[in-house]
Amino acid sequence: MSEIPKISEAEWEVMKIVWSKAVPCTANEIVDALGNFSDWKPNTIKTLITRLVKKGALGFREERRIYWYYPLITENKCIRSETKSFVKRVFGGAIKPMLVTFLQEEKLSQEEIEELKRILEERKW
Repeated sequence: MSEIPKISEAEWEVMKIVWSKAVPCTANEIVDALGNFSDWKPNTIKTLITRLVKKGALGFREERRIYWYYPLITENKCIRSETKSFVKRVFGGAIKPMLVTFLQEEKLSQEEIEELKRILEERKW
């Protein structure tokens, strides 16, 4: 799939459940998993699943009147797409102001700082 669909915050919660499964899952399994940390009604969750199918984020197969859902896009691709969208929307596409804001606002461990240094070193031409 070349175009990554726009996924709402609520739809992200559904996708995280599906991405976490090694095999396709049913709507009831998604409802049960989301029931552990949300107060959404089953019909709300099923509506989100339907939207994700229409957007091309989820695929399904039917076996004996049971629908099995699976991701059509990877979590990594969605994260990259959302990151680019966020940077463009909030920072006009400029990475430096985003990084500066992040680094000024967040508390980083020494390990995180070292990892960022390593990534920047690797990016040197």
